[in-house]
Amino acid sequence: MNNRILLVDDDVRLTALLKLNLERQGYHCDTTAEGEAVADLIQRRNYDLVVLDIMMPDADGLALCQTLRSSYPELGVILLTGKGDVVDCVIGLEVGADDYLPKPCNPRELGARIKAVLRRKQPQTSPPVTERFGENRFDSTTRRLFNSRGEHHLTTVEHRLLEILCAHPNQPLSRDRLMQLLHGRDHMPYDRSIDVQISKLRRIIESDPAHPVHIQTVWGFGYRFVPCPE
Repeated sequence: MNNRILLVDDDVRLTALLKLNLERQGYHCDTTAEGEAVADLIQRRNYDLVVLDIMMPDADGLALCQTLRSSYPELGVILLTGKGDVVDCVIGLEVGADDYLPKPCNPRELGARIKAVLRRKQPQTSPPVTERFGENRFDSTTRRLFNSRGEHHLTTVEHRLLEILCAHPNQPLSRDRLMQLLHGRDHMPYDRSIDVQISKLRRIIESDPAHPVHIQTVWGFGYRFVPCPE
């Protein structure tokens, strides 16, 4: 496997437990309790994914997540959040996290989440695909979308979600189905991650995100992608 993981949390017992379990799953895993050390560690050791606690004594986890996403767009980021901190989860997704998990977390579940994020970040092996809908041109190979508002570099999650939508034109997709296709897990009650990612995509591809024509809401169910609205 050989993927390098960095665990960032000041809870020494938790990081020791997670490190032990992740190494048993085949990952190379380092830990740090200092949020301010993260950027330097990543630069020197070339990690594939960071597991980042939002509440750090010396750093704002959400601000650090945003900085990492800007500086290292290919780096996987999974946030650890306090149980029930829905607002922090939503903000984390907004600033670029690939996934989140409430603490205390099950080490096996964390391993599964890491595996899913790293799988989505693997290089494309399928032929290049360019999708056109409305004024948008989506290049799936380079993860870029072009429209009248410019060139947009999509995050891994935005890229994968748009690929899923393009592969199911005009089909209503439930939140459960989207969650399975995107993250490999079921949609949980009060989990707003799909809605947050849809909202982010709408701001990129829709001329008027408040009145979307391409990513339409199917009330009480999910969403439908309409490439050529009437």
